[in-house]
Formats: sequence, structure tokens, C-alpha cells
Amino acid sequence: MPKRALTERRPWLLASLILAILFWFAKDGRVPGLYLLALEAAPLLLLGAYAWLRLPGGEGRMLAGMMATMGVGVALVEFFTWIGATTLMLGAALGIAMVVSHRRPVLHPIQKAAALALMLLTPASCYLLADGPEKLTAGFYGLAVGALAAGAWTSSLPRAQVGLGALLLVAASLVAIAGAGPLYPSRLPGQLNWPLFYFGNFLFCTGMVQTLRPRPQPRLVR
Repeated sequence: MPKRALTERRPWLLASLILAILFWFAKDGRVPGLYLLALEAAPLLLLGAYAWLRLPGGEGRMLAGMMATMGVGVALVEFFTWIGATTLMLGAALGIAMVVSHRRPVLHPIQKAAALALMLLTPASCYLLADGPEKLTAGFYGLAVGALAAGAWTSSLPRAQVGLGALLLVAASLVAIAGAGPLYPSRLPGQLNWPLFYFGNFLFCTGMVQTLRPRPQPRLVR
């Protein structure tokens, strides 16, 4: 691999992965709250930097903005539920804007049914799993991630990366809401939520970059 590619790509992804693993081990420890918030947001911010550098143009900026808002949102949501959820929904909206611009020209009826199920069942499940005053916020957030997954699954983007990443974000949402609701005080949702959320964003981001990044043209030998 060319030296330039190493300096532009791998450090951001490697640093993001390392910090994501560190946060998973540190989140139940004695790390002070402010430092823990920064450590939670940092892996997604680094994915945003990767997107900004590797994918030029408007889509690169939108993808970087999505990763940044996802990082800030997930760091805030536990302490400031409405603000964090709104920030996460903004990130999902940026993702939706990207995937719908790559919609498949022809969809199989099964693909349409899957997209409709994601659009309807995700917000309904989030709403039913949430407790009390959080139900409405959970339902709106479920609508955002459900629409993102539906758009990604019916787009021309690779399902093994972008589509799967969006589905992992749906799973992370359901696990997180269930952990604060019917599964409380089980520790399992807390252990599963971060890997699902982080790797969902990781797959979505890297899949978008690898698919949409302009390929260098081979030089003609004269």
C-alpha cells in the first residue's frame, strides 16, 4: 500500500478502534464522567475525520457530520436524554439524506416489504420498550434509525457494509431502550449496546467511503 494511503487512512481507523475498545472497558469503571464522555465521543469523531479526508465533496462532509453528531449524541444521551436523542436523530437524518440519493431503480417486493417493516416496526418497538415520559422520544428516534436502515437496505450501496451497519444501529437502539426499561437492571444490554452502536457506524462509514470515493485513474504509459 502506498505511503500516502497509510498516513491518510489507517491511523484514523486504528485510533478509532482502539478508543472504542478502551471505552468499552472503561465505561463501568472509575473514569470521571467528563473524561468518559470525551472517550465515548472520540471514536466516532475520528470516523468523521476519516470520512472528511477520504471522501471529497458534499457527501464526505455529510458523512463526517453524521459521525460527529452520532458521537456527540451518544455521549450526551445518558445524561441529557432529549438533547442527546435529538443530536442522534440529526445524525440519522444526515445518513438518510445520503442513502436515499443512491436508491435502487428497481426494488423487489421483498425488499419493499423489508423497508416498510423497518419503517414501522422500529419506532413501534422503541416506543413500547421505553418507560413513561421517554416513550415519545424513543419512538421518534426509532423512526429516524428505522428510516435510515430502510433507506440503506433499498439503496445501491453495499448491504454487507452500509446496510448491515444501519441494521446494527437499529439493534443498538432497541438494546439501549430495553436496558433502561424492561431489562433493567440487567448488565447485558449495557455490554451489547456500545459494540452494536460503534460497529454499526464503523461499517456504515467505511462502506460509504470505499464505495463512493473516486478511484484514481491509471497513468497511460507512452
